[in-house]
Amino acid sequence: MNALNIALNLAASGVPPLPLRAGKVPFGNCPDCTGLACGGRPNMKHAGSCTCPRPCHAWAAATTDPAVINSPAWTQAWRMAVAVAYHPGGAGLSVVDLDNAAAIAWARSAIPATRTVATTRGEHWIYQGAMRSVNAVREGVDIKSTMAYARWLGPGTGTITALPDVVRALAVKEPSPIRPAAVTVPALTGGGQCRHRSPAFLERGIAMAEQRISEARSAVHTTVYRTFLAVLSTHGRCGCLTDAHIARLFTAAQAKGESPRHCTDAWANARTTLGV
Repeated sequence: MNALNIALNLAASGVPPLPLRAGKVPFGNCPDCTGLACGGRPNMKHAGSCTCPRPCHAWAAATTDPAVINSPAWTQAWRMAVAVAYHPGGAGLSVVDLDNAAAIAWARSAIPATRTVATTRGEHWIYQGAMRSVNAVREGVDIKSTMAYARWLGPGTGTITALPDVVRALAVKEPSPIRPAAVTVPALTGGGQCRHRSPAFLERGIAMAEQRISEARSAVHTTVYRTFLAVLSTHGRCGCLTDAHIARLFTAAQAKGESPRHCTDAWANARTTLGV
């Protein structure tokens, strides 16, 4: 069965598929996301969600709409696809990705049995219920659900069971220590004095940015990028931002599930967009 037919069968069962090219990497099929215009990372596993006129990239491209799957925008991708992936969270599923024998042994002793799918190096354990995706919750163990994709390797064996609290608990951990990259913001020409009324103006702006990120309920990556963009557009050219301010923003983003690298990328993209 070819990739397109697999995708249509998955979509019919309520599982949103997407095509993968060589290296298990998604196609960069979203023209509006070129140059990171949406704040995302094209062709990466955890792409940003955006409002594109065509299917977005990576996990955000997954859909159960046969009209989209059969659309001209996807025709070439399905012809070139070497594998099919799916968005577990979009189907209300979570995948515990066990990457080696030791991880499988741990799962058998620590978490409830469920449907399993053999992979190249280990197994996927599939549960009913969506949650936040987190990599490296243990050695050789990733969780793939919302804002992630997993390779489709067949229906697997065994009866799917409800997502247990013990698996959800794996994603609950303290944010990684913040080590923001050194940021040198060029001063304004003509003296470079801060144009803001008082230090309280900057403090209020940072606090509002933290709140905006913390209150995001969807499209978290896009919210983080746009918030970084707003902070830099106001404070990025006068030299008043410090590493402590940036660390506060990164901490708020990581508390919503963003990785340190994703934060650094979003910050760099915002600076590039504004030319600061």
